Amino acid sequence: MACLDTSVYTDSVVDHATWAAQRLGAPLQFLHVLDRQPQVAQMADYSGNIGVHAQTELLSELVELDEKRSKLAAQQGRQLLAHARGRATAAGVVEHDAVQRHGAFVETITEDEDDVRLFVLGKRGEHADFDKGHLGANLERAVRSVHRPLLVASRAFRPIQRFAIAFDGSPTTRKCVEMVVKSPLLQGLHCDLLSAGNATFELREAQNWAKRQLEQAGFEFDARIIAGDPEAVIGEHVANQGVDLLVMGAYGHSRIRQLIVGSTTTAMIRGCQVPVLLLR
Repeated sequence: MACLDTSVYTDSVVDHATWAAQRLGAPLQFLHVLDRQPQVAQMADYSGNIGVHAQTELLSELVELDEKRSKLAAQQGRQLLAHARGRATAAGVVEHDAVQRHGAFVETITEDEDDVRLFVLGKRGEHADFDKGHLGANLERAVRSVHRPLLVASRAFRPIQRFAIAFDGSPTTRKCVEMVVKSPLLQGLHCDLLSAGNATFELREAQNWAKRQLEQAGFEFDARIIAGDPEAVIGEHVANQGVDLLVMGAYGHSRIRQLIVGSTTTAMIRGCQVPVLLLR
């Protein structure tokens, strides 16, 4: 399910979702959610200034304006979905459809979650503050709410040939490795198994376990333990080693967990210039 809005990430979300659908052999659905229009606010009592009749006329005009805005938003959404479907068709995806709904975004996607194999969202939405580097509010809420894998699209799509797994030996990151080796999404791509911190006996043993899983599944991979803060280590590795996709656990019990869950969503998603695949 590719979740679309009118941000500059639209084409990237379509392209990442198209890539994923082709890799998974899964049907693709585009979703655009129209926020519920707020009720027209009660007019303050200015009858002494503008008169009751003028106040009633103004309220009527506001209601009419609100209806026009709703119709225009719906029309814009239909055009957006048609554009996405055309782009997917041009990329060779045959099985796809599009849905436009009214409601709250997160509630809408969680209602459909049981039928979704992978969600694809842009890093920032149409209302995000690009100058301050803020992530979209819908993305932050979605990360905390959905239980399916979630692919966070970067600003522009580029061919994905190499991916990195942020691995700390925790049950969450072990589950990431298990999900990666069982899915066709990343089969045939080069993997960097990346751990940040001290090379303790426990971490080396955990990496050995992960290497066995990757090897048995036929992956080509490099495994590294790099001393330092996870955010800095992972960010520098992704930027300097030609990594096209970062795989992380959405929740865990380690320092990596702090990158995902907190007062803001992950600094890693905000800082990396590549798509991030979040796994539960």
